[in-house]
Amino acid sequence: MPSYPYGETVRILRTGTSPGRDPRGQPIPGPDESFDLKGCVVTPRVESPQVGGSQQQERDTVIVGWTIYGGTAPAAKLPLRTTDQAMVRDVKCQITGEPGDWGRSPFTGTRGPLQFAADRVTG
Repeated sequence: MPSYPYGETVRILRTGTSPGRDPRGQPIPGPDESFDLKGCVVTPRVESPQVGGSQQQERDTVIVGWTIYGGTAPAAKLPLRTTDQAMVRDVKCQITGEPGDWGRSPFTGTRGPLQFAADRVTG
């Protein structure tokens, strides 16, 4: 995956496999398996306003999270999981949807970026 020299570091928050259940039957959290994605491009992602709604009429833009491109990480940590969370600019986010892998360039053979959506955690 490409790494951008002036990119940001995004922390991927991951909990490992649960070692079992507590006496009340609840899963015991697994070990912390968090890691850093270095050299990422972080772009704001906006909420699509309802067509004809007040937000569209008033031209309000609501930032709901970020789209993350690129980054380098230990190969054993990839691919990202939809259960992972991301710490982007000191804001905890959920990874939304399936992370995209751009594959290899048909022109150069180099790996393309990893792309994923990160939504702010609310509530």
